[in-house]
Amino acid sequence: MSVKTNERPGTRAVLRYCRMSSYKVREVLDLVRGVELTRAIEILDHTDRAAAEVVAKLVRSAAANAEHNDGLDPEELYVASAFADEGATLKRWRPRARGRATRIRKRTCHITVVLARMPEEKLARRRARVAAEATDRRARRVAGTRRQARATGGDTAEERPTRAVEAGAREQPQSGLSTDTVDAEAGAVGRDAPETIDAGAADETAAGIVPGSDDGDSGAVAPGEDAD
Repeated sequence: MSVKTNERPGTRAVLRYCRMSSYKVREVLDLVRGVELTRAIEILDHTDRAAAEVVAKLVRSAAANAEHNDGLDPEELYVASAFADEGATLKRWRPRARGRATRIRKRTCHITVVLARMPEEKLARRRARVAAEATDRRARRVAGTRRQARATGGDTAEERPTRAVEAGAREQPQSGLSTDTVDAEAGAVGRDAPETIDAGAADETAAGIVPGSDDGDSGAVAPGEDAD
């Protein structure tokens, strides 16, 4: 014979005489029944129902009981059972036309949430999934850091040693000029020398000085003077 709903093993939390219809609460409990604890809390926090807030508080209370009273890890818990039983109904009256009265039923319910530890095979699958998500998240973070470093012109922590070695090789002092540099400078001097000499000879000729003679003792005769 199967175990009854209210006899299932686990840590439970009960809310009695909740001023809400059991039908409305059951619609919310169906969303988290059999779901992991962390996922169940996320679902309840994002559910737009009045009963979701009440059930979320009850689930957190059951998780606290499991952690402090039974010594269970909240990360390994799931919602094993969740149900709402109908409670006492408060009867009120509302006046209507022609002296009549209409009955108002204010419903209540008893909400029970049971948390239990997940099976070993399910825990193994969950650990593998968490490890894979952590690895993927780490890889994306490293890729984003490298992409940002390339965009800003900086270096990542992994590229800094290589960059330092390359910078040191470029900044080594040179002992002298290379052969190509010396040849280039010699060629430049050779090209400039004849132009300089020709310019000096042209200046001397314009001044009346014959190349190869001393200053003022040139063999040329000035105009208007007789030669000796």
